[in-house]
Amino acid sequence: MLKDDLWEYTLQIQDQGKKYQDILARKFHFSRNLLQKLKQGERAWVNEEFTYLSTRGKAGDILALQLQMDEPPNIPGEHLPLDILFEDDFLLIANKPPGQVVHPTPRYPTGTLGNAVVGYWNLKGTPHPFRPVHRIDRNTSGIVVIAKNRFAHQQLAYQLEHKLIHKYYIGMVHGHVQEKRGVIDLPIGLVPGSFIQHNISPDGLPALTRYQVLARYPQATLIKFSLETGRTHQIRVHCQALGHPLIGDDLYGGERLLMHRQALHSFLYAFNHPATGEWVIFRAPWPQDLIDLVAKLKGQ
Repeated sequence: MLKDDLWEYTLQIQDQGKKYQDILARKFHFSRNLLQKLKQGERAWVNEEFTYLSTRGKAGDILALQLQMDEPPNIPGEHLPLDILFEDDFLLIANKPPGQVVHPTPRYPTGTLGNAVVGYWNLKGTPHPFRPVHRIDRNTSGIVVIAKNRFAHQQLAYQLEHKLIHKYYIGMVHGHVQEKRGVIDLPIGLVPGSFIQHNISPDGLPALTRYQVLARYPQATLIKFSLETGRTHQIRVHCQALGHPLIGDDLYGGERLLMHRQALHSFLYAFNHPATGEWVIFRAPWPQDLIDLVAKLKGQ
């Protein structure tokens, strides 16, 4: 559907007589806000002629949209190290190191992944706002998916909301998890009086984590986690509830003798590319501290 920087769609028989905006909304899940942006300026063509999205189409029409919009950055850019796993006109997939915050906050106003990404784009002369599709904790490493325009962000947000994005983490927990695989389905809420810590709470939001044991060591278990929901600290809280907290996660019952952060890494994301619809898979290599942890555990 991509051609010369334009997104294209050839109307089918079932599209006959329907407004272009209705086709985009119903078939491709374009949000109302995005459609409104596309109506501002000449951004839509049919058979290479400008059209209004309120026009009714016919089968065989080739609808083309200019989805790239000039937008200034929304946070300051900084020249920082940046590990890019993939980039095209719609996406940037970054491998975030442990210890780095995804987006600036009052506590961490600079040095974030967002500052690094915006600084990289500024250096290339292609500025964009920083639009992460999801976030991971400061001391969790691995994949962060970043949308480069409104369309990509809206499309991926739709997939995320409808559980169409597959997210996998690896983590090292204390002790031996006996079951080879399992499901943790426990609601999570904020601990009363805390701005950070979460716990299992009957009044919390639904949270479901699937897990599979990958390897066992004398004092630990390596686990692959699959998230059905995306609650704050979900894997960390669920591991504590399982009785096997993540190594290094002292906020949720883990010890920091072997690792000075939670042993958790976002290693695989899979979804439909927002522009082409192609199924894409991105993997992040293990960070060195997790590799070192495995070596320590094997030597025990």
